[in-house]
Amino acid sequence: LLPCVVLALPRLTTRTADPVDAAERWTDAGARTLHLVDLDGAFEGERVNAAAIEAVVEYVPEEVGLQLGGGIRTAEGARDLLDLGLDRVILGTAAVETPEIVAVIDETHPGSVVVSLDAKDGEVVVSGWTEGTGLDPAEAAARYEELGAGAILFTNVDVEGQLAGINREAVESVVEAVDIPVIASGGVASIDDVVALKAAGAAAVVVGTALYEGEFTLREAQYAADEV
Repeated sequence: LLPCVVLALPRLTTRTADPVDAAERWTDAGARTLHLVDLDGAFEGERVNAAAIEAVVEYVPEEVGLQLGGGIRTAEGARDLLDLGLDRVILGTAAVETPEIVAVIDETHPGSVVVSLDAKDGEVVVSGWTEGTGLDPAEAAARYEELGAGAILFTNVDVEGQLAGINREAVESVVEAVDIPVIASGGVASIDDVVALKAAGAAAVVVGTALYEGEFTLREAQYAADEV
């Protein structure tokens, strides 16, 4: 299990300074994967923080995994990012609106697409969590696995960023629907939550607010996950 540290671009808190400083902080702390989010891109529908992304990619050691989501709407754009040095691209709205984009990218960069399924009240939502799709997360995950997705990023919007704890059952339903890795995100408030998500079958856990607020350290989370 690999706890992933979130770097939200550029809306970082005063604790994290600029994106490269944040990347340095977490790689020095032992991060194995950095989960980059272009928040402006997610809401505006196009990449906004290209310079910041390129700076992080240039800085981060090769052994640290990098995945990016937010504002990636075309196969060409996704391929450019992968060629830049990212290990995985995360597609949300684009994958929902045009599912075939997953297969197109997979043709040239096998296993590099992570499909992001954000769920609110049990329904997949898109466009910065503002529009419902009528899709069931587990059924959608299985569909994208068939199209070539290398992993599913499942975010429970109902608990995201609130330090209120996870919804284990929601994660389990997605895990049981696919054979590819499921990355769980949303609500992690304690090390117990990390352990519970591993027990639920998650291959990785995205941790943001809890780390930045000092609820536990990255190494503590890694140790607990490795011991399960």
